[in-house]
Amino acid sequence: MTERAVSIGTLREKPLHASLKQWYALPGDGVEVPIDTFVVDLVRDDLLVEIQTRSFSSMRQKLRSLLDLGHRVRIVHPIAIEKWLVKIDDEGTVLGRRRSPKHGVLTDVFAELVSFPDLLAHPDLEVEVLLTREEELRQHTPGKAWRRKGWVVVERRLLEVVESHRLDNTPDLLDLIPTGLPDEFTTADLASGLSQPRRSGQQMAYCLARAGVIAQTGKRGNAVLYRVESV
Repeated sequence: MTERAVSIGTLREKPLHASLKQWYALPGDGVEVPIDTFVVDLVRDDLLVEIQTRSFSSMRQKLRSLLDLGHRVRIVHPIAIEKWLVKIDDEGTVLGRRRSPKHGVLTDVFAELVSFPDLLAHPDLEVEVLLTREEELRQHTPGKAWRRKGWVVVERRLLEVVESHRLDNTPDLLDLIPTGLPDEFTTADLASGLSQPRRSGQQMAYCLARAGVIAQTGKRGNAVLYRVESV
């Protein structure tokens, strides 16, 4: 990868990604380092760190390739437990600011991990979730984002990193399973234990089953039953 490619990648960098990279970097880390045919956000000794603020599906092939080449990779992903919605005009003047009613939780990471659940058990893959406070800037663009009445998200900004959680191995994943579940449980049981929608329980079960943390045991009506595997 040429120096020109590296500079172009940096110029296209969004504010949230840039802020998280600056927050996460330690003295001595390499920044925007060419590795094989890719550019990696941070290199810390033998560890490659990728800051992923959006869909994991966009990095699926890159991740598989780096792991296949024998690299140790850590994905760093922010989840906003508090978000402020800021409306701006075309000149960037703030028109209004309010707190979003939505609050992210740690287990929201499974909505992204469904892109490569089989890799969760890979010994060279680490996932670190940063619980954050963020601003989301929106501009009005007629004809777009009809659900938000034309208000399009143009930028996300980091306000604060509140907590960090590492998911490096099976015990870390086990810790995310809610307590009090029956020996055999459904995705509805998972969702109820997490106090999250059914889809969240389905995403979590899919990832944990592919990682070998839980296993299917049968069905109750149309619902698949799972149990926690011994580790």
